[in-house]
Amino acid sequence: MATGTLKPPAHRLRALFLLMSVELLHCQEFIVPFRAPADCGPAEFFDGSGLVCGKCGPNQRSSATGLSCVCQIGYRVLSANGASITCEQCPPDQPAVTKEGFDCIRCPGSLSDDGTCRCADGSVLVERDAQGNLLEEARCDPCNGSSPAFSVPNSRGDRCERCQPSFINSSRSCVCGQTNILAGGLCFPPNTLPTNVNPTVKFAQLGLPVQSAWFLKNLYSSSASCLVYSNRTACQALGNMCVMNMHSFSSVSNDACGLFNSIFRSTAALGSTQDISYWRVNLPWLYYGDQLGLASRVLQTDPLPIRFHFRGQNKNTDIKLLAAVYNVRGVFLRWEKLGAGNLQLCPDTANRQQAAFSFGTSYQERCDLSVAELLRVYPEPLFYDVFVDLGGGEDKTLLPLPTLVINQQYNERFVNQESMKNWYLTRRILLVDTLSGREKSMSSTPKVIRVASSIKIQFQLVPRNQEGQVFPPLMTVSYKDVLITDVNTQIIPASFSVEYEMDQNEARIKTDIALGVLGGLAVLCSLLKTVSWKRRIASPLIDMETVLKFLLFYAGDLANVFFVVTVGSGLYWLIFYKAQQFVSVLLPLPTQEEQFVTYISCAFALKAVQFLHKLVMQLSVDVFFIDWERPRSRPGRTIQSSAELKPSPVSIWRTYFVANEWNEIQTIRKISPTFQIMAVLFLLEVVGFSNLALRDPWSALSRSPEAYTPAYSLILRYGLAATLWLCVGVLQAMYFTVFHERFVEDKIRQFVDLCSISNISVLLLSHRCFGYYIHGRSVHGHADTNMEEMNGNLRREAESLCPQRGLLPNTDTQTFQISISDRLRVMYDRIREPLSRRHGPTRLVGATSTNPSEQSIRAYNTMNRFLGSIIDHAHPEMDYTVKDKLMFERVIGMEFFEPNDKSIFYNDEDHSFSDVLFYGNEATLLIFDTLFFCVVDLGSQSFVLAAVLTYIQQMIFCLIRNAIGRRNLANKTLVDERFLI
Repeated sequence: MATGTLKPPAHRLRALFLLMSVELLHCQEFIVPFRAPADCGPAEFFDGSGLVCGKCGPNQRSSATGLSCVCQIGYRVLSANGASITCEQCPPDQPAVTKEGFDCIRCPGSLSDDGTCRCADGSVLVERDAQGNLLEEARCDPCNGSSPAFSVPNSRGDRCERCQPSFINSSRSCVCGQTNILAGGLCFPPNTLPTNVNPTVKFAQLGLPVQSAWFLKNLYSSSASCLVYSNRTACQALGNMCVMNMHSFSSVSNDACGLFNSIFRSTAALGSTQDISYWRVNLPWLYYGDQLGLASRVLQTDPLPIRFHFRGQNKNTDIKLLAAVYNVRGVFLRWEKLGAGNLQLCPDTANRQQAAFSFGTSYQERCDLSVAELLRVYPEPLFYDVFVDLGGGEDKTLLPLPTLVINQQYNERFVNQESMKNWYLTRRILLVDTLSGREKSMSSTPKVIRVASSIKIQFQLVPRNQEGQVFPPLMTVSYKDVLITDVNTQIIPASFSVEYEMDQNEARIKTDIALGVLGGLAVLCSLLKTVSWKRRIASPLIDMETVLKFLLFYAGDLANVFFVVTVGSGLYWLIFYKAQQFVSVLLPLPTQEEQFVTYISCAFALKAVQFLHKLVMQLSVDVFFIDWERPRSRPGRTIQSSAELKPSPVSIWRTYFVANEWNEIQTIRKISPTFQIMAVLFLLEVVGFSNLALRDPWSALSRSPEAYTPAYSLILRYGLAATLWLCVGVLQAMYFTVFHERFVEDKIRQFVDLCSISNISVLLLSHRCFGYYIHGRSVHGHADTNMEEMNGNLRREAESLCPQRGLLPNTDTQTFQISISDRLRVMYDRIREPLSRRHGPTRLVGATSTNPSEQSIRAYNTMNRFLGSIIDHAHPEMDYTVKDKLMFERVIGMEFFEPNDKSIFYNDEDHSFSDVLFYGNEATLLIFDTLFFCVVDLGSQSFVLAAVLTYIQQMIFCLIRNAIGRRNLANKTLVDERFLI
């Protein structure tokens, strides 16, 4: 059977092709071409129902909008049914079409471009009689522009109406005479205003003056109407133009603000409005005045007659602001309650935006605004006169809200960017101005737009007042000038914020006093530590090392001073701000927190120096393990020597075991660092304590996701984090001290017990002539024994059938602070001298030096015998006495008696030898970890990151302490580092 490729039948291919074609047509039947009115021709119209271009009928053309058809010029509408029209040409004796387009008529004069009759200026076109009958010939009736009619054609040119009053007042006719001035469609008498009116808008940020089409058309007419006719709307329009010019004026310029101030001065005889001298009759209130120091009198003299309470029956946290809103032409639009969205350009929910007007809540919202969107939403600016609603029910009263415009110039100087005494307070503001920057016409794209990029309302608390009163708030506005280049890509940053402040001088003075007093005590404390250190190293000279040591001690003590003051300040603000009922304190502003952050940084830097100093000291401690075990005799291996007893060698494993245990306890602490971090992070992030650090007066631990969340206060955040860290640390230390070490495990006491069982004492020299001694000499004489004998020894000790473990007879004190004589220290160093040379440069090692291992063994045995003999009082010239420390010696940490002839062993039941371990420096470690955690958090504003980095920091220093400490232990105890695991 032949093989090959199978081919489908032809009818199957045709069926498949037809099926694909039907499917393709089915997909394409819903596709329509895009058409717009501009795509239609002059004899077509855009059919909005079918979205296509339709053809106009005979003698028809497209309308101006392109959405319908109209008759061509010279043709009238014969019939119209709403869907289509029929056009008919006018006869030669009636060539014109009436204005409604349904009839033809003769004209008294010429035709206009659209085929209708044209009349001369001052006349109106009449095509029908009083009953509506069409005249045979249209006529042009002149309007009587003289007294008493004073009429002119209306805008449609079909009837006469009374002309604008300014023409009548100026020329007693509807024609503005040659000596008069025609401006903005109004007629003014001569010499009303200076002829050199400046219609320029200054965009000072760009250094760009723009001749505004709006100002060119309306500035003179508004100013003249305001001055001559006291037209309130014109005065408001003039004031708006001054606001668009940033309230800036010059003594030699006739710009908008210059004209406004000239009119203000010239209308003094009219009196004032609302008994406010700065608010002239008929004029808007734009300025507070130009007296030096006026700003401070307005802002810091009389408090608001409102009392704010955070809690209680009289709770009042609502900030009520009202605004009188005007359009650009000076027409009053409405009273508007300021709240969600009217002064805030950034889009957000109404609930979140309303939080800006809750007293005590520090509010700030930032966003980027699209220039294209601003041009669409704000074709004309709106103007706001803002007032504080003082309440009063039916007798409601208002207090004007003073405004500080950062962009305002006076004689080309930005006065509001200087000190308060030079400020010029103003009233009216705008949000977006896309009108004044239009040059050619008011319908053209603006060359420059101006946006209120930053609006800030500031409340200042009345000092030494416990009733929740504040001074009048200040609204600060900063405008951004934007040169239009590409409206589709340009963006403008904008922000709205509400801040609360109080006079911080008193708090700052108290903080400085606390730092000064405690800093002085720190100097005394550091001097005592330096004197104690000098006595412990047996050095009477004051040299550079002494000065350096004093600075290191002072760094640690001063760090504690900064830490106590900063934590105390943070707790003060946290408690008194969050728990107050009547508003008596307000949080420092972010700029005022910089000094506080500096104190925290100083505390951390100084505490780091202290921590590193203690770490270096611990890594250089002299350690030696005194082995009290003595060889035991054993029978000889041969019968001939059976009468002789050969000594059994002492096992080194006990020393290795004690050394490993010491190595393990070098980095143990009184708390669990891992639990510390997890507990603090749990309380802050899960329980919600972090919400207490927000810049608002509420103490709730949970917040709604839809609610506004203010920024964090650095002072509250630091005070909260430091307090929680310290509380968790202190609670841990109390638990370990009271419960865990008593009933579970106490590694420090276990180490002392291990030394007694192992028959090994430990000598620790933290200073040249000062250190610690752990008496581990076994009361049983031997520790190298089998299990049966060891258990028997422990049983006899438990039943008090053997002596006590203490150094002195009938005592159980095993740990001592020791102050050794200089002679003993010299002998100690002499025994170690060969080892020091061995670890030194090669040229210092003699050519005939013995094997290093033998040298170490010889030095170890010599040191062991020497120190053992010292403890056994075998050297009268280097003997010691045992005594208790005086209470004052314990308090100040310094010994009063110098070990001139005899060393002194001080009974130490508190196991102070842990001072050379992490365990005995828990306070320093806890404060250092607290400051590290807080500093990282203040820099990153993230508790999680601070916790992670704190854990990494702890692990790194533990590794360093273990690694270098093990090496130091091997070098000082002559124990091979390979046996330290």
